[in-house]
Amino acid sequence: MIETDILISGGGVAGLTAAAAFGTAGFDVICVDPAPPITEREAAGADMRTTAMLQPAREVLKTAGLWERLEPYAAPLKIMRIVDAGGAEGTPRLTRDFRAADISDLPFGWNLPNWRLRREMVARLQELPNVDFRPGTGTASLLTRTAEARVKLDDGTNVRTKLVIAADGRNSPMRQAAGIDVKTTRYGQKALAFAVTHPIPHDNVSTEVHRTGGPFTLVPLPDHEGMPCSAVVWMDDGPATVARMALDAEAFEAEMSLRSCHLFGPLTLASNRTIWPIISQQAERLSGQRIALMAEAAHVVPPIGAQGLNMSLSDLSTLLDLALARHEHLGDAQMLDAYHDARIRDVRVRVAGIDALNRASQVSTPALRDARALGLNALYALAPVRKTLMQMGLGVR
Repeated sequence: MIETDILISGGGVAGLTAAAAFGTAGFDVICVDPAPPITEREAAGADMRTTAMLQPAREVLKTAGLWERLEPYAAPLKIMRIVDAGGAEGTPRLTRDFRAADISDLPFGWNLPNWRLRREMVARLQELPNVDFRPGTGTASLLTRTAEARVKLDDGTNVRTKLVIAADGRNSPMRQAAGIDVKTTRYGQKALAFAVTHPIPHDNVSTEVHRTGGPFTLVPLPDHEGMPCSAVVWMDDGPATVARMALDAEAFEAEMSLRSCHLFGPLTLASNRTIWPIISQQAERLSGQRIALMAEAAHVVPPIGAQGLNMSLSDLSTLLDLALARHEHLGDAQMLDAYHDARIRDVRVRVAGIDALNRASQVSTPALRDARALGLNALYALAPVRKTLMQMGLGVR
């Protein structure tokens, strides 16, 4: 039997950040994940999605000793541009820029590829003697009592811990073992994620192009092989997305350049393509006996507005503050009830908000697309409303 303060189930970006944060704070941590992290861009199975770390996330990363590692690779996001191309011609008919400078001296956030996040996070964990990272090992069972939790790993190891953090994804085995239900919404969409180069610079502008089926979003990355580079998430109805995944590179480049309205000139694939299902999901509770849910074990949203991981890091920040305040009572009912109460309202509001935005992005009839453009224009035209929406998006007051 191994003893530790915290066992983290999940070695994705959220779980690795949690391991670094709690380890840096002085807690003994074991972090497990059945799949070793892929930390090279060209490796099979590399996660070609990117994550925009919004302003509050940077403070969490600093606390975890990660920001100084990540900053050299981060592309700042100074403007979020929304383009409506919902007219008959499929060309831009309305463009609105939301500028970080209107509400802050800092960018909205900083964009990083997920594979690189994993690489730097794993390197940080190797610096922390009180963090035991076990890639290739998963959780097999959970038994909780008032005073402790016991987790059996799939290699037969038994762990006694004060707190289990479930950061093990939308199908979280630890959430299921704790008997916490989820509500799932399916949209019939899938997303393609990949990187592109283009002749026209992005100028640190994140660009979201709306027509139908879902947004086509280009997020700035540092130059690649001397060319401006962006990460793309292309959401659309499932069958159309699956068909595009099967296209050869030349046909795919022609189709994605058309869908981007040629805003950056012809787009050239600069990575593998990966495909992801789009859902919304909420856990009924964010905690149980000796267990806290965070990240996609607690909530899943479509990739709109850079909310996903930033909600996860808000979970982590809240959980870390509570753990430090009740160090001697780590993982007890009072701490975990306080965690649920502190996070549940924000989670519900953001899941509902992103659900509404995604449904608006899916509309296909001309009348509804016209209504979407009118709504965007009305929100943008009212400066106080525009600034409040940007502050809410960042998660700041």
